[in-house]
Amino acid sequence: MSDQVETHTIACIVDNEFGVLARVVGLFSGRGYNIESLTVAEVDHEAGRSRITLVTTGTPMVIEQIKAQLDRLVPVHSVTDLTLEGDHVSRELALIKVAGTGDTRVESLRIADVFRARVVDSTIESFVFEITGATEKIDAFVALMRPLGLAEVSRTGVAAIARGTGGLE
Repeated sequence: MSDQVETHTIACIVDNEFGVLARVVGLFSGRGYNIESLTVAEVDHEAGRSRITLVTTGTPMVIEQIKAQLDRLVPVHSVTDLTLEGDHVSRELALIKVAGTGDTRVESLRIADVFRARVVDSTIESFVFEITGATEKIDAFVALMRPLGLAEVSRTGVAAIARGTGGLE
């Protein structure tokens, strides 16, 4: 295994109960692992299951340790490294507020059109854009909005799913 730091997207099916997310996050913080992105949502109400999708970085050995430790947590039913499993689709949603008037306002609309961002709120002095896509696309959009009056950014975190017919459980 190499010592090169890699980014991995990991999906876990867990019991949807009090304290599960705190235990998962505690595992990361207790061992000094970083979470780049974290999303959690109930995916099966009747079975009481939620899906945690997280993006983390580390050497291949650290990633293997993270997966093994996640798999040992009692409320965790499955751990899948989408990065290693093959092709997967990952997307993020962001709301981005840009304040400005005149030419900067026009330029922000032009860039938003190129990135297929939608205006979801507008005032005389600001826009709120909604954009979905790969993390890199959102990062690029935010970088272009910064000199035009970027005021605030709210991001959902990565949602990811494997391509093909298989599922996590």
